[in-house]
Amino acid sequence: MRTSIFTALFAGFALLPVSVLAADTVETRLQTLEQELNRQSATIQEQRKLIEELKQKVSEQQPETSQKTEAVTPQQDTGGSKLSGLFGGSLMTNPYISVILDAKGYVSNLKNSQLSAKGVPGYSTEGLGLRNGFNVDAAELMIFAPVDPYFNLYTNIPVTSDGATLEEAYFVTTALPEGFQIKGGRFKSNASRLNAQHPHAWDFTDLPLPYRAFLGQEGIGGENGVQLTWMPSLPVYTLLGFEALQGDNPLLFGDNGNQGPHAFTSFARVSFDTSDDSTLYLSPWMMFGKTNSTLIRDGFEMRGNSSLYGLEAVWKWKSGHQKLSLQGEYLYLVQNGNLIDVTATLPDESLKRHQDGAYLQAMYHLDRWGAGVRYDRMEIFSDTFEQGGVQQTFSGKPWRLTGSLEYNPTEFSRIRAQFTHDRSDRNGLVNNEGILQFTFTIGAHGAHTF
Repeated sequence: MRTSIFTALFAGFALLPVSVLAADTVETRLQTLEQELNRQSATIQEQRKLIEELKQKVSEQQPETSQKTEAVTPQQDTGGSKLSGLFGGSLMTNPYISVILDAKGYVSNLKNSQLSAKGVPGYSTEGLGLRNGFNVDAAELMIFAPVDPYFNLYTNIPVTSDGATLEEAYFVTTALPEGFQIKGGRFKSNASRLNAQHPHAWDFTDLPLPYRAFLGQEGIGGENGVQLTWMPSLPVYTLLGFEALQGDNPLLFGDNGNQGPHAFTSFARVSFDTSDDSTLYLSPWMMFGKTNSTLIRDGFEMRGNSSLYGLEAVWKWKSGHQKLSLQGEYLYLVQNGNLIDVTATLPDESLKRHQDGAYLQAMYHLDRWGAGVRYDRMEIFSDTFEQGGVQQTFSGKPWRLTGSLEYNPTEFSRIRAQFTHDRSDRNGLVNNEGILQFTFTIGAHGAHTF
């Protein structure tokens, strides 16, 4: 049967002219090829349509998957994955270690002897820590690692020309329910956002004038104590906190930690988006406790009670390579007690202080460049300083104006130039100071908080 068919076909083709046969063959092949291409094109279109449908189904399921992934913390992850330490391997046995160097070149129209004695009359007798020439504030050694699924451990050890000090060494719980967390050990108070920051994270080379007048040059830092915070489940970020501290701050509470815990703080923090590119942060806070300080007035020791109230606001905007932050804070001090003559030759006198201060600042960044300006002012609404029932008079109102320009070659280095016109002395001693700051970081260093 097959033989007869092939024979007939061969005979038919044999009767055609060679030229017609060749043309027919080429045309037929082209038609066949075109039909095959059209068929494959239709198949490809159907496959593309199927792929798009699958992508759509995956994207619809993705938010739920992301939420579940974010909900699993490193402590809850019981799989085979491990957090990497500084030198590889598990972070549980190999902690993050970093070193931060903060060096400054300083120049002032005042002599070093005048700088060391330059306090804020009516507030503090503590002088400036900088001197003309070169200054190395500290090389900070920071170490962090999880202890186990329930605790993290942090340490911060500044090394200065006077030696190494243990500024921070504390644990933080990671598995308490209902948004609660406990911190214990030695740490910087989290009462205010600015106080909790380390010097290398400040927007300027120094703290604002109200902090220097009420808390000292580095705020409430290196305090032994315990902290309890609670983050309730609310539509906006909310954090409530309370701290019980030993009370070692030399200016606000005194440096006698042998009295037992006698300083306390409480704070509330709220943050929410004001647009797709901006966020607003608000935080009322307070510090209160017993005071035993020799830094308030020369020749006297103050013993009594102090309460410091603060209201902090920060607004941040970021779009592309630009970002802008506006920040301000108001502080109000209430202090009552007695001034005791350190020579024991004068009778004790009562002391009553109701004083306030505030600062406003703006910082703008474009790519690696940043510029900022800050204005500090004391005695805005209240300037009560009564000794023995008599109001003490001081000339002028302490204030400062600061401008800065910085360049960040990378996220690990910063070069900052700052100039300050300082009229906080109130005795006609004006300080025009220039600071060139260099900050370098090596090792693994976590991102700073908002």
